[in-house]
Amino acid sequence: MNTGLLAIGLTTLDINAYPIDELTHTERAVLIKGLVCAPAGTAAGAALVAAKLGVSVALAGAVGDDMNGLFVRAGLESLGVDTRLLVTRAGEPTSSTLLAVESDGRRSSFHRPGAGRAPPLDAAVTAAARSSRFVHYAGIGGPTTDGGPGAELLAEAKVAGALVTCDLISPRASAVEEIARILPYVDYFMPSAAEAFFLSGSDDLSFAARRFVDLGAKACLIKNGRRGVLALINGKEHVVPAFAVSPVDTTSCGDSFCAGFIAALDRGWAPLDACRFAGMTAGLVAEGVGTLGALQDFDATVAAMDRYPIAVEPV
Repeated sequence: MNTGLLAIGLTTLDINAYPIDELTHTERAVLIKGLVCAPAGTAAGAALVAAKLGVSVALAGAVGDDMNGLFVRAGLESLGVDTRLLVTRAGEPTSSTLLAVESDGRRSSFHRPGAGRAPPLDAAVTAAARSSRFVHYAGIGGPTTDGGPGAELLAEAKVAGALVTCDLISPRASAVEEIARILPYVDYFMPSAAEAFFLSGSDDLSFAARRFVDLGAKACLIKNGRRGVLALINGKEHVVPAFAVSPVDTTSCGDSFCAGFIAALDRGWAPLDACRFAGMTAGLVAEGVGTLGALQDFDATVAAMDRYPIAVEPV
């Protein structure tokens, strides 16, 4: 029987500082409220949050042979993430992002590309995918995953019985062709609204969702921030509203939504209920700084769903 989650894709180190409303241009130190370093990225961030929610998780990704890579590996392992498929690439830096978060939630992002954008897609990863209950493929747009290997891996995972979810690294124009290869093996495609607009060529979320289903995805969940989620499941469209949280840092909300959705499915929740749990997961992450934000565990997130009101903004 297949068990656990395998996350495949981007692995980074995020350094989030809050609040930074201006630069002093001097050597004078300014006191801030939060400074958090944590594993992040479409795969590693989702893996970290899923582990925090009690899911058994393995990560297929890459770090460099530097201190940042050691920190990322240690951070993942501290929550029980299996890092045997997290490769270290000699001579390469670890992908890292510095995020200066302002008091109103806006942020400036400074990214150092590195090893994390090229996760391994080898025999060991394929074997892990075949034995996993969930495969979260978060590698669309990556230089080693575009062009076919990802589709071949997911085809084998599906034959073995895995449920496949899919998120994107910042998509390039070529991602349109890539998702056409990937989506026939995807159970839940989960782009952001901005990504859905870009990839579908339409500013209509309903059109975008149906476009992705037409390309082969069994269902589509479009994440739209405080406007909630547009869910197209079994041919029916649903609006799942967001919770009315007080966001501080929304950096990892998309990744945490994916992790929360998988964690709820792992507990036997129905897809729409899992969307609500995922929204609460993302909301709690947004109320703190960094990948985990103010998230505690699965039970605390369930309790928060009864405590927080629903936001009223439509999708």
